[in-house]
Amino acid sequence: MSFDTILVANRGEIARRIIRACQTLGLRAVAVYSEADRDAPFVHEADLALPIGPADATQSYLDPTKLIAAANRAGAQAVHPGYGFLSENAEFARAVTQAGLMWIGPTADVITLMGSKSAAKAQAEAVGVPVLPGYRGADQSDATLTAEAAGLGVPLLVKASAGGGGRGIRRVDDMADFPAALAAARREAQAAFGNADVLLERLLESARHVEVQVLGDHYGHVLHLGDRDCSVQQSHQKLIEEAPAPDIPDEIRTAMTAAAVRLAMHIDYRNAGTVEYLYNPTTGGWHFLEMNTRLQVEHPVTEAVTGVDLVAWQLRIAREESLTLTQSDITVNGSAIEARIVLDGSEGTDVTRWHLPDLPGLRFESAVEAGSVVSHHYDPMIAKLIAHGPDRAIALARLRVGLAALEVGGIGTNAAQIDALLATPDFAAARLGTDFLTRPSLNASAQPANAQTGDDAPPLAALALALARAKSSLAPGPWGKLGNWRLTAPAGRRGASWHEVAEEELCVREIPTGHEVCDSAGVVLLTAAYALLSGNTLDLETEGLRRRVTVEIAAQDIILTEGLRRIRLPHGTQTEPTGTARPGTDISAPMPGLLAEVLHPIGTCLKQGDPVLVFEAMKLMQTLSSPCDGTLTTLPHPVGATVPSGALLAQLAPEKDPQT
Repeated sequence: MSFDTILVANRGEIARRIIRACQTLGLRAVAVYSEADRDAPFVHEADLALPIGPADATQSYLDPTKLIAAANRAGAQAVHPGYGFLSENAEFARAVTQAGLMWIGPTADVITLMGSKSAAKAQAEAVGVPVLPGYRGADQSDATLTAEAAGLGVPLLVKASAGGGGRGIRRVDDMADFPAALAAARREAQAAFGNADVLLERLLESARHVEVQVLGDHYGHVLHLGDRDCSVQQSHQKLIEEAPAPDIPDEIRTAMTAAAVRLAMHIDYRNAGTVEYLYNPTTGGWHFLEMNTRLQVEHPVTEAVTGVDLVAWQLRIAREESLTLTQSDITVNGSAIEARIVLDGSEGTDVTRWHLPDLPGLRFESAVEAGSVVSHHYDPMIAKLIAHGPDRAIALARLRVGLAALEVGGIGTNAAQIDALLATPDFAAARLGTDFLTRPSLNASAQPANAQTGDDAPPLAALALALARAKSSLAPGPWGKLGNWRLTAPAGRRGASWHEVAEEELCVREIPTGHEVCDSAGVVLLTAAYALLSGNTLDLETEGLRRRVTVEIAAQDIILTEGLRRIRLPHGTQTEPTGTARPGTDISAPMPGLLAEVLHPIGTCLKQGDPVLVFEAMKLMQTLSSPCDGTLTTLPHPVGATVPSGALLAQLAPEKDPQT
């Protein structure tokens, strides 16, 4: 089937990636956007863009009728689903083809088959691929699942049977926790995939998550493009991925890739897909996990080491072109590592600065740019940073350089956390595993830079405030009209100004050799031989070192960013905002989001740690627990309410004052 116009049924960085591939092949790319994405970069980069509804994804990106109508209106002949949203929804794929459009992906029947983890495991077993012990039955009653879990033994996983992406998964280490874990997994599975069915699976401790990229055409040709390691995960969400998977014996690597090709051929797989395994580095055993019938978030690392444009091949295969590549054409050159940059909810949602310098070996896939607003309605991943090098050590070094060079303003990200993980001896030595973030050895070695005490942060903040005031950007009244100026002390002494930073009074004064910052007792905390505030960059020289610090000044806060160290400090007179939570007694929104469920009515007596609310943000469900023993007294928002970060969600009257 021939086509020249493609509807991209997605948003963010993957929409930009698909648009770029379309334009490279001379195809016309059509974007769709919700009200929240009206000014998003992908909208401006498409050849044509159509609005499809409100910010709520169920009324826009998850509405098949609107997407197909948009394709028809734009004159598109094909639909690329990207990943997430409806990319593995067989009914959408079927509706697309029934509307006379080409679906860029495997057939709807294959999506149905492999979309069920239970059915997928059966297909894997049919071609001799090992699977983990577990329960995959149709009987989903509480009694049957409880009995099967008891027979399987702990630790185990309760997993959504439909969908993927780490959603609808709960770990159980004690059978007493099984009912709550089952309920939570069902709830999240229903919300994410519209299907509450679950399966049970033996938990393989300290396993590695290894996956194989496959590509198949319409003529029975299937090949693999090597493997990836995606073991470093947080709450079953991948954080760091790399290709090839390091430190795997050749015979095991060969067996895994051969099994992936065998499985894909068995189900007549077309287009790009990924076969995922759990690998035990101690025993050498490996087991089939699932198959993703779509493009993966981490596909750039495979592209980097193979030189194959996977998205372009998706489009070519959809046009029924035959694979011109053979398995012998696929070679792995060097190593590539990807870091997912995620909004961490610690700051705002308006991106005031977003820049990565042009550095060797780096590729940056971003959903946002300076001026963007990040919506809580969608996934928190806003960018991917990929580093490629001739070997793993150089790729790792380049990735860390890139993370440190990324200039961010207005939002908080996980860049410092990622860098701290990359800096650990375990990561450097490729001692990877899905338990990576929980290892006790990481507690001391994986502290992000912004978790450090930052002893010089308050004087740096005071210096920045003084320079900003001297430039008149913060000067009150008529003084702001006078241009650059300085405060002068009595009796003609050099200028000095006082600033309250982190509840401490600090004095910034000029001295013959530059500036110094002192505390209220006159102790010098910082001396700068040179200091200039240009825009939002503080350029200074301290202790013989030249430093550049990004400064963001708000009415009551100042944020300092230096490399990966990012510190927020209060300045001036601080008042407690109305409607925020008090530590120890109240529950607040961890980030902008939606109150999905209230688990108890007002008046309920709760123990510390009891679940109280279910909060939805960035497509994830989070259970918020009671911070103390007490009685639930206030629920200020109805279920379904959208709230800002820090909003009061629940208030308890403690049995005993937690401050005493």
